[in-house]
Amino acid sequence: MRPTTPALALLLALAGGTADAASFPCDKAEAPDEKAICAHLPLNDRDVEMATRFEILKAVLPMGGQSKLKEDQETWLAERRTCGAEVECLRTTYDARLKVLRGVLAEFAKQGPQ
Repeated sequence: MRPTTPALALLLALAGGTADAASFPCDKAEAPDEKAICAHLPLNDRDVEMATRFEILKAVLPMGGQSKLKEDQETWLAERRTCGAEVECLRTTYDARLKVLRGVLAEFAKQGPQ
């Protein structure tokens, strides 16, 4: 059995349930991408998973990795904004980002606690 860190255990616990709120307050959503995320449950769920994985990685990666993660997230958010309210574009953008974050987390989990 592979050892897990508390952050990885948290991710596993969160992955078991469904998300019922975006990573930002939907009642304050103004941008077209945010409104679309709040209006479509599958996008909302992707947003919550992305935010959860991002926060876990931010907590467990070393400083250099955290800086790269944050830079990549800002780039991704800018890309997401270009989708506007186009659901298919948002889905594709989220799926690509989640693939990256899942891969980074999987690599970190293979290494075990530092």
